[in-house]
Amino acid sequence: MSILFSPMTVRSRTFRNRLWVSPMCMYSAVDGVPQEWHHTHLAQFASGGAGLIIAEATAVVPEGRISPRDTGLWSDEQRDAWAPIVRAVHDRGGLIGVQLAHAGRKASTWWPWAPQRGSVPHEDGGWTTVAPSALAFEGFAEPAALDAAGIDAVVAAFADAARRALDAGFDVLEIHAAHGYLLHQFLSPLSNRRDDDHGGSLENRARLTLRVIDAVRAVAGEDVPVFVRISATDHAEGGFDPEQAAQVGEWAVAHGADLIDVSSGGLVAHQRIAVGPGYQVPLASTVRQGGRIPTAAVGLITAAEQAEQVLSERSADAIFAGREWLRDPHFGLRAAHELGADVAWPPQYARAVWR
Repeated sequence: MSILFSPMTVRSRTFRNRLWVSPMCMYSAVDGVPQEWHHTHLAQFASGGAGLIIAEATAVVPEGRISPRDTGLWSDEQRDAWAPIVRAVHDRGGLIGVQLAHAGRKASTWWPWAPQRGSVPHEDGGWTTVAPSALAFEGFAEPAALDAAGIDAVVAAFADAARRALDAGFDVLEIHAAHGYLLHQFLSPLSNRRDDDHGGSLENRARLTLRVIDAVRAVAGEDVPVFVRISATDHAEGGFDPEQAAQVGEWAVAHGADLIDVSSGGLVAHQRIAVGPGYQVPLASTVRQGGRIPTAAVGLITAAEQAEQVLSERSADAIFAGREWLRDPHFGLRAAHELGADVAWPPQYARAVWR
């Protein structure tokens, strides 16, 4: 029996398989409100056999958006726009989560296909960004260092956004602490130069992430899974590394996280990454600590047998893929066929089942 297509239960949710859709920013929202694009984009993956779909990095406050076109969950209007998207995934037999995010010093930037690059000026709709320390990401505007009250407000914003996410019907809450965004900025000594109780030691640098996990878990209760995405290395000398990531993963689970979604990089422009098929899988294995910490692996996992091998080698408990789902929104159905797994197809597609 295929491990990839075996069910997985986390708290009260049972995922029909372990081949999941990574959160991928679409840069297509209006004032944080998801649009028809998001509805079609996300619902198609449920028809295509995904076990779980995580909606894109969704800002908990307006100034937490990566770009002015990011989705949000700081208002009831946004909550109400997400609800029919969630229902569409459920109607197709899938489960859906949302990635709660704050971009910190990497906020207020132009979207990928804009003709400009770098930070969006105030006159063009940009805003002043915040970070643990007043250190800019290379090529971006300098952020303002958060004070104690600002840090407390960030924690409260994650909790409020989590509450709206549950009201919209999301099945899973994922906290974004990766890719150089605000929580990752606190975790890494390359971006966190504070000398208070949120800086210095790893325990202090992890404090904000753990406070956010506590706040989101309090909202989620005992039934709803809470995942945390981390960058397990900065790919830069003196930065956050896999050993620190393993410790943070252990602390995160102790604070109520159910699974660590292990990615890497994004904190500094001078990172050096050796990219190749499954290049981040060893990081997931390190954080997993022999099975003590549930993890998901990501990073150029593009084939059914490759994903199956990651699970059979016990490097991770589940697989997140991104680009392959964009290339083939029915990646789940195709992967099941290639592995000989018997899965249910939408009845509307039954005429296309491989014989």
